[in-house]
Amino acid sequence: MTMNGITLNEKEARDTRARISRLTEALNSEHAMEPVVAGLPPEVVSQVSRMMKAERERLTHAVEAYEEAKETQKPTALKNLVNHEPGLMLIVARIANGYSQKDLAWRLGVKEQQVQRWEAERYAQISLKNYNRVAALLGVRLTADMPDQPAFRGLDKVIDGVSKSEIKKILKHGRENGWFAEDFTEAELRRYIAENRIDFGSPGLLRTGLNVVDHTDDVMLHAWRARVTARARDAFAGVEDVHEPLELKWMPELVRLSNDPHGPLRAVEVLAARGIVLIVEPQVPGLKIDGAAFIVDGRPVIGMTLRTDTVDNFWFTLMHELAHVTLHFSTGLAVGFYDQTDQETSVDEQEEEANRFASNLLIPEERWRRSTARIAKSASVIERFANELGIHPAIVFGRIRKERGEWSLFANKIGRNTVRKLFVGEAQKGKSDAPILPGTQG
Repeated sequence: MTMNGITLNEKEARDTRARISRLTEALNSEHAMEPVVAGLPPEVVSQVSRMMKAERERLTHAVEAYEEAKETQKPTALKNLVNHEPGLMLIVARIANGYSQKDLAWRLGVKEQQVQRWEAERYAQISLKNYNRVAALLGVRLTADMPDQPAFRGLDKVIDGVSKSEIKKILKHGRENGWFAEDFTEAELRRYIAENRIDFGSPGLLRTGLNVVDHTDDVMLHAWRARVTARARDAFAGVEDVHEPLELKWMPELVRLSNDPHGPLRAVEVLAARGIVLIVEPQVPGLKIDGAAFIVDGRPVIGMTLRTDTVDNFWFTLMHELAHVTLHFSTGLAVGFYDQTDQETSVDEQEEEANRFASNLLIPEERWRRSTARIAKSASVIERFANELGIHPAIVFGRIRKERGEWSLFANKIGRNTVRKLFVGEAQKGKSDAPILPGTQG
């Protein structure tokens, strides 16, 4: 699937055209749309339809820009999409020069598979020496207006500014939670963090459920993400190879699992069957993150910390991250979303979309407005409404507490200290005596 609105080779162009056709068919036919959204609340269906229309427009623009560059060797539109990203600039330059991947490989004296691999990775793993070699052949120069490329700075520069106290805090947390062995050193950890930042880049923002905070250089976020990534790769063997964002009718089943005492664990299995990895990993103390959604090796990964150990928080956070996977798969998931759900400030558009998606998937807005539970003071009325929806009552109690701003209200009804213990045994299984060594993630 084309990521970030860019099509850069014939395979991606074929895949993009096929996806445009499928989107058009679904949007123009109720019969074709039914398998996509069957069972979803109308409010969620509306969001999905808007996402599909925007996706079709984005993909159409992407393939048109690619075809223009290929046919006219004038990649103006394609350059605008690339926005001076160094790795992508090389691919655009190849297309503008009229070279196939095979042509470029011949001129470089390497195998075609090497060029294919470089381009599949968007040149993220290429050495500076080889980058300059390819760039010189294609007539590309790194300029001052190009954004910083961590891989070009060297490991020492990538981790420059990481304090000794931060490293010690991560080491302590990592040893206590089985990230690596007791003899794992500060130097090894620094190198590991640096290599992970080169692999994935710096999260430009800590996108929260209620605000957006710049955490570009938050080493604790990098360390936590690296741990989630390592566990996700271990979990890939039990996960479907392909996630299909246009198959959503399974989501009501996931919501109903909230009524199961072991629902959070079963959610891991349901998501795995749909090509999504869910990892629960405690945060490094001080990070203050509830959940995240990002891409690892082409697959969507949801990470959760259970920082707030309640039933309502687990299900809302999970649905919020699932919203990012569903609505923003091609428009932000490659960078990632890192969410904190207890702030009271403004939100950006994508976070608002994720909040609405999560709220309506759990409690459809139309049902909520018509329900007496919304203004009820009696727990029995609220529990009866939850039973009608087929969800855990804690979810309704949690929404009432938030909307009324009364955090002492129904404090014994939100399932405190019941979720984290479900994952304790699972976490123990994931612990390893072997250290996480630099390079094992790449």
